[in-house]
Order: sequence, then C-alpha cells, then structure tokens
Amino acid sequence: MSRELFKAEEEALRQAEERMAEIGIEADPLYPDLASLATSFERLLLIGKRLSRISDRATDAPFQDNKKLRLSQAELSELNRILEERDLERQKVLIQERAKLSTLVDLGVSLSAERNSSRLMEMILIGAKDLTHADGGSLYIRDDDETLRFEIMRTDSLGIAVGGTTGKDVPLPPVPLYDPQTGEANHRNVVSHAVLTERSINIPDAYENDQFDFSGTRAFDSRTGYRSQSFLTIPLKRRDGGVIGALQLLNARDPETGNVIQFLPSVSRFVEALAAQAAVALDNRNLVESQRALLDAFIQLIAGAIDAKSPYTGGHCARVPDLAERLVRAASESTDAPFADFTLTTEDEWREFHIAAWLHDCGKVTTPEYVVDKATKLETIWNRVHEVRTRFEVLRRDAEIRHLKGRLDGGDEAALKAAFEAEVARLEDDFAFIAECNLGGEFMAPEKVARLREIGQRTWTRHFDDRLGLSRDELKRREDAAPAPPPAEEPLLADKPEHVIPRPDRENPYSGDNPFGFAIEMPEHLYNLGELHNLAIGRGTLTPEERYKINEHIVQTIMMLERLPWPQPLRRIPEYAGAHHETMVGTGYPRRLTAGQMSIPARVMAIADIFEALTAGDRPYKAHKTLSEAIRILSFFRDDNHIDPDLFDLFLRSGIYREYAEEFLRPEQIDEVDITPFLRAGNVA
Repeated sequence: MSRELFKAEEEALRQAEERMAEIGIEADPLYPDLASLATSFERLLLIGKRLSRISDRATDAPFQDNKKLRLSQAELSELNRILEERDLERQKVLIQERAKLSTLVDLGVSLSAERNSSRLMEMILIGAKDLTHADGGSLYIRDDDETLRFEIMRTDSLGIAVGGTTGKDVPLPPVPLYDPQTGEANHRNVVSHAVLTERSINIPDAYENDQFDFSGTRAFDSRTGYRSQSFLTIPLKRRDGGVIGALQLLNARDPETGNVIQFLPSVSRFVEALAAQAAVALDNRNLVESQRALLDAFIQLIAGAIDAKSPYTGGHCARVPDLAERLVRAASESTDAPFADFTLTTEDEWREFHIAAWLHDCGKVTTPEYVVDKATKLETIWNRVHEVRTRFEVLRRDAEIRHLKGRLDGGDEAALKAAFEAEVARLEDDFAFIAECNLGGEFMAPEKVARLREIGQRTWTRHFDDRLGLSRDELKRREDAAPAPPPAEEPLLADKPEHVIPRPDRENPYSGDNPFGFAIEMPEHLYNLGELHNLAIGRGTLTPEERYKINEHIVQTIMMLERLPWPQPLRRIPEYAGAHHETMVGTGYPRRLTAGQMSIPARVMAIADIFEALTAGDRPYKAHKTLSEAIRILSFFRDDNHIDPDLFDLFLRSGIYREYAEEFLRPEQIDEVDITPFLRAGNVA
C-alpha cells in the first residue's frame, strides 16, 4: 500500500469527521443506530491515524510484508472488522431505505387506485405511521368554513381508532385556521400553523416547546396517563398549491427499543413525499366526487324540469327508480334460475343502473306538456270544448231569435214555443253527447261516431273574419284554402285544412337504416287538431299523431343518452333507460327488441314503469288503480308477453309490490292481494 493511499484514507476520514461535526452525528440519514456508529467511527479514526503515522516513515515503494507496517495482527484484524461492520451497516441502511421507498411506491399505487374516500384517508394515515413507526396520528381535512376537521385519529398504545372506516366520529372539535372574533391567523396551533405556512413542522418534545399551544395535549395526557412527546405535522398540498388538509404523527418509536424518539429528518422526507402523493390522491378523489355530485344534480335537474313542466308525471321520474332498484336487488340476490348467474356487485354497476332509472324518461323534456297531460280529446293548450259549446250557444240564441221573431210576426205562440223548446232540448242533448265523447272514458262504437258526424254537419253562421289575430304559422296553414267572407255558414264540428300541422321538412330519422336501430312508423303529419278527428278517437284521448309524439320521448331519451360520452363503467345507461317500452316478443318500441336482446335490468324497467303508471294517483286523465287491480292488469301484460314472466313472479314472491305500495300508494288503494292466481305453475310458494 503506497503513501498516497494512506494519505487518501486519512483525508477521507478527516472529511467525514468534519461533516459529522457540521451536521451532528444523529442527523446522518444513513445511520439509524447512531450511538454504536459513533463508537465505531472513533475507533476507525484512531486506527486510521496510526496508519497515517506509520505511513509517514514508509517509502513510496509498496510494502512487502506486515512487519514494515509495524502493525500488529490484532490491529489489522480490528481494522478489517471495523471496515466490515461499516459495510454491513451501510448495507443495512440501504436495505431499510429501499424498503421505505418500496413502501412509498406501493402506497402511491394503492392511493391512486382507491376509490373510497374513507379508506383512502385511512391508508394515508396508516402508511405514514408505518413509515415512521409512529404510535399515533391524525388526518385533518380543510373545510369551506376555514377549519380543519378531524377525519381520522389513531393511537395504537391507547387503542384509539375513530373516523375513517370505523364509522365512529372523532369526538373533537375542528381546529380554526382563523380567530372567529378577530379574523387573525391561528399560528398558536401547530396544525393550523403548518397549513397556513404550508411548511412541515418537526417537534422533538412538545413539553419543551413554547412556540405552540399544547395545553389541550397536556390535558389529554393528564387524563389518560399518556405522554405526547414528538410531533411531525405535514400539510397536504394540492397540485395547484392550495392546502386541503394536514397529516400529524405522534410519538415516533425506535423500532429496536420501542422508546419514543424524535422524527428523523430522513424519515420526514419520506412522509412529505407520501403527503404529496396523498394530497394528489385526495384532490383527485374530491374532484371525482364533485363530478359525481354534479352529474347527480344534473339528473335531478332534468327530473325537476319534467316535474315543473308536468306535475302529473314528475313524480313518476322519482318513483320508477325506487321500484326498479328494489326489483333489481331482488334479482341480484336471488340464487334461483334464471337469476342465479345475474348479479350487480360493484358500486359502478349499481350507479349505472341508478342513473339509467332516473333518466329513463329524460326525453320527455321534448314532449309538449299539452300532449303528455292531454286529459280530453279536444284539449291542446286549452280544452277546445269551450269553443264548441260557444257554437251551441250561438245556435240556441239563433233558435231563440227565431222564436221571438215568430211571435212578433203574429205566429202561433204555442207552436213557436214548442219548436223552440224542442230545439233547445236537442242542442242540450247533442252537446252533452259531444262533451261525453270528449272525456274519452268509453269506447267509441261505430254508431257513436256516426252520430258525432251527423251532429257535426249542422251549420252555424260566422259573422267575423276568422283570419284576424292569427300567427304567421296559422296563416300559412290557410294559404291553400280560399277565405270565406262573413257571414259564412260553417259546420258545427269540422276537420279543416288548418287543423293539420305538417311535420317539419326533414327526413324521417326513425325509420329505415338509422344509426340508432329505431323501428317505428312515423305519421305523415306532426299533429291533427281536427275536431271530428279527435272526438272520434276510439280509446283514450290521444290521436295517432299525439300517441307517436308521446312514444317519441323514448326515442329522444335514447338519442340524448347515446350522444353523451359515458365513461366505461356507465356505458350501459342508454340500454337500461331505453328499453322500458319494449316487449318480450318484439312488438314494443322503439327498436322492437325481444327478450333475448334485453338484459335483466332493462326488462326490470318495463315492470317498474307500468306498475308505477297503474298505481299513480296524480294523473288527470285516469283514475288510480288499487293494488289488486294493478297486479291483475300487470298479469295481463305478462300473458301478452309484454313483460318478463320470471321478473313478474319475483316481483310478487318477494313482496316488493306491497313494500312499494305501503310507501307510495294512498291508503284507500292498498287492499288485500292473493298473489297465488297470478303466479305461474311451479312458482307458487
């Protein structure tokens, strides 16, 4: 070994000694066992100095044997042993550092993958405790009122575990960032100070610290016999620089002795790295939850818009999801065929169905209110039966005028009176018949339609220009009809050209080869307001054009939902929401799907939609059904293959129909129901 090598060793030792003096032996991040390291280092220095003295008497030539060193074999052995210890110690430290780095990486991966906020925050705190061997810790979240709320608290030696996934609230008040009276920043509390300054704070011993107020901590220690000594408080910073909370660790412990020590700067750096990852993970989770809340609010907004637009169907948008989710849950929990292989297990799957159920009628925002709520045949924006009645009033006055003129002309008063009374009776009977037809409560048999047309052929005299005060569109519909100058004889009931509202000039997007797979026939006209056309409706109050318009809401629902960029976990929302008017045999709309083309959740929607409509007590155009009547009618839908028979059986056997009734139906609707006759053979409990 040459003199230069000895000098280099001595210089290295000297520099190491100076470095240790500068930073303090306890601050070296590579040596956790500081006391034994210092002792070994001193011994190494002594031997190094002796080697240096020996080398001063040596030549530049290499030593040929150990005698020229004048160093005993024992000293050489000691030197080798110390060097080996140093290498082992460095290897041990490197292994420990690698383990911490590995833990930090694993935590980072786990934090980015965790979707439950409570578990996420729990992972952050427990991960920090493990990294630092801390006995306790707390995680704080910054609220909008500028306070730090205790989210999680753990103290292992005291068995304290509250907040997070425990379901137990932290029994401590939030920490104010500012004095509520003066508005001054709260720098006396170590956590608020760390958040306000955005700096980490490492306190070796709280009992020797006078910068912060630890009176509450000391009071806690006095009650429990605990000693809260070392503290490490780290702010959780977002990517944009804002602070969303803080992480505080308590009482770091020596992993070998278990004694409470201060948090080492080297360990603090790992926790700061973890805190940075945690802040990003929490910020991302908050952002996701905010987006979810925004989507939920938007869904509620749509339902609210339908409710505000049509109070008779607004409740439908809230009740159908409730009923549908009950039935889907029963199917998911069933172990019997055909539901044994069906289950919704993840939060995303349930959320997907929940959103679909709420949005199943979102297309109704495009359906005119007077069509959705059409309670009588002549109703549009107003009930036009009043216009018809006015014509009858005119005919009655005409009859009365003829009666009076006849008397003035010296006619037979008795005969005139009898004729007048007969005419009034006829008018009253005819109008009563028209009014009854307008209600749409009974089937319009052919003889009724014939009488309707006979009444409509009667005429009345119009004395005013019927083109005055009309809108541009109304005048446009009259362009092809020659104006009849007053006085003009007009039929009592008529289907006039201006009653026909043409469809906008565009191609039919719902027939043929369309991208949505719709298979419904579109009427030629948008609406037909003809009086005879409407009064002659066979059942109900809707014309074919209006029926199509109402049916079109599901088309609009599908188009609206399929145009939205749903993330992968929510891709089936259009399918679930858009199939509740399909049947099991392809006779429904708008795609004429069959049972094999529909998922169980999609089939559930049909049952929920029909049952809610049958039992709803807020529709102006029909009376609500009792529970037994609704079940009986629903069984007809089953028999006609309009609804899934297995789901209908499950609906009955599970008792969901009664659970729903007790919550949403009026007391007078809830009667006794024997479900046995409605169950299929082999499914009777």
